[in-house]
Amino acid sequence: MKKIKIHPFIYFFITLLYLELIIKMVMTKNIIDSNLIYLVIFMIPFVFLLTIISKLFGNTINKIISLLLVFIITVYFEIQYIFFNLFSVPFSFSTISLANQALDFVTIIKEAIISHLYGFILILLPFILGVIFNKLLDTRKYHKESIIALFVMLIISYLSTYLLLVPINDNAKYTKELYFNIDDQIALIDKFGLITYTKVDIKRQLFGFETKLVVEENNISTPSIPEGEIDYGFNELDIDFSKLSSNNKTINSLNNYMSKQQASNKTKYTGMFKGKNLIFILAEGFNEIAVDKDRTPTLYKMINEGFKFNNFYSPVFLSTTGGEFQATTGLIPTQEILGTWKREQPYIAYGIGNIFSKYNYQVQSYHDWTYTYYKRNKTMETLGFNNYTGCGNGLEKKMNCEWLPFDSEMVNVTYEDYMKGDKPFATYYVTVSGHSPYEAGDNVAMVYKEEVADLPYDYQVKYYLAAQMELDKMLETLVNKLEETGHLKDTVIALVGDHYPYTLSIEQMNQVATYEKDDIIEVNKSNFLLWNSEMKEPIQVDKVGSQIDVLPTLLNLFGLDYDSRLILGKDILSNSEGIAIFSNRSWMTEYGSYNTATKKYIPKKELEGMTEKEYIRKINNKVANYFSVSKMIIDTNYYTYVLGSE
Repeated sequence: MKKIKIHPFIYFFITLLYLELIIKMVMTKNIIDSNLIYLVIFMIPFVFLLTIISKLFGNTINKIISLLLVFIITVYFEIQYIFFNLFSVPFSFSTISLANQALDFVTIIKEAIISHLYGFILILLPFILGVIFNKLLDTRKYHKESIIALFVMLIISYLSTYLLLVPINDNAKYTKELYFNIDDQIALIDKFGLITYTKVDIKRQLFGFETKLVVEENNISTPSIPEGEIDYGFNELDIDFSKLSSNNKTINSLNNYMSKQQASNKTKYTGMFKGKNLIFILAEGFNEIAVDKDRTPTLYKMINEGFKFNNFYSPVFLSTTGGEFQATTGLIPTQEILGTWKREQPYIAYGIGNIFSKYNYQVQSYHDWTYTYYKRNKTMETLGFNNYTGCGNGLEKKMNCEWLPFDSEMVNVTYEDYMKGDKPFATYYVTVSGHSPYEAGDNVAMVYKEEVADLPYDYQVKYYLAAQMELDKMLETLVNKLEETGHLKDTVIALVGDHYPYTLSIEQMNQVATYEKDDIIEVNKSNFLLWNSEMKEPIQVDKVGSQIDVLPTLLNLFGLDYDSRLILGKDILSNSEGIAIFSNRSWMTEYGSYNTATKKYIPKKELEGMTEKEYIRKINNKVANYFSVSKMIIDTNYYTYVLGSE
């Protein structure tokens, strides 16, 4: 009886389709839909290419090559799977420029594999089966004529993909724009699959691409001042965008966009903190589940006695660097944008160091870990901190910088730098004590382990809560030092988390949460701490806000002149429409939330003047423009163009 032989084309096709469907399910929550046609057609040229490579040599070598190709593809899909489960975004090759300390994540990656072991094994399955049944693979060498025939089929199948990009209707037009101009990773994978996304991603890294606004008309509506309320004016400068012109069409497109935006209004809180000092903290892994009256009394006090933002979100965008970018620039980060920020070092006009310096503040920044991590030694300069100090450029001489340092010690060894002077100060701290992994051996968590030992949670959750107690100790230390030096009354403390503790599963977070969180939107719900000891009673703020709103909110409260049209985030205390935007372009507003993966809209209140479908389209367009405008601002160094540089 003749043995069954499997042609490499069949093996590669089934393997890739299987892997694509797994990734599609994980990242987009979809498997069988109309986009599957695009995925298969765009995948076929790659299958032909693999088949050609596996037929060039002798039988044994071809068999090894076939399995090696599947192994490489499997490893890549595993990387994407783990990366997405950690950061909620697909891996982009632009991220390579950010990974200067990638080995530090080895333990985190190990934990991520263990916690997602089922999916990890499923992705390995085609390779394992290929190894077991390798004798069934028909890997005989093809003659020249057969290779040429396969190559012709590759060319034909590749050219046929472009037929699907012909803009014959609105859907086809969007598909073409998505392929060539729109930087939407999840939508690309949903429409074309991971292999095609990777091809597009590599092409964009090598040759760049021109991003376009989804709509040119203004879809960012700002309510007018309600009748009976005082009109305090608007946060805008005397800039007539309609009269600005440039030889750069991207800048002209930005000018057109900005000219149609409504500035955010000033309020009774404008200038509330004028002339006061600022200490701004980006807290590693901080989330609302860490706040407890007994375990973190200082955190609890500040959050509940200052401005109390009841609907604030800290969306995870590629770990700490994404959270930092949002909070310090008011823009949306992507891996592409973050890479350009670190590589090109564009001027961030409203970075805290830049703008507070203009008002004669002493500015400084600190981080109690490697000072070059995420190329922070370069990005701090874009924010106006030319005297940034971290472990490796001075801080290690004052404190123990071995993993993990104590945030409270960072305060103890740096406070005299700025509290002993006569000038008002604006200080930026980036913490590290709350960093994962959360396990035994973490020297920070071990200090507080007895205080969490009896909690009814998984051990990782206990160690997370213990690590966040060090953040509370840092705040307590700050308050004590401010009081000792006579600065407490005149200092505002602001704190925001960089991201939720993404190495904890959603089930583990829900062990502590006061309500059931989902893994896309509510998992990012957090606190924005904004406190001054002179506040007599808490100020409740129910409007939806997120990290991109932190910077403009601070600028308005400190009474600093800025143009709110140039920052995508808006002062949370203004009448501007509140919105939180997440890495997969899902969103939350006062009217409801929309999950782009499930295409499900959950209403919170009745819409006025439009249907649910119209509203979803409006906000989707707004979100798309936010992503595009953020990239355009960073790519063109737009602030230097429109405001000049100092």
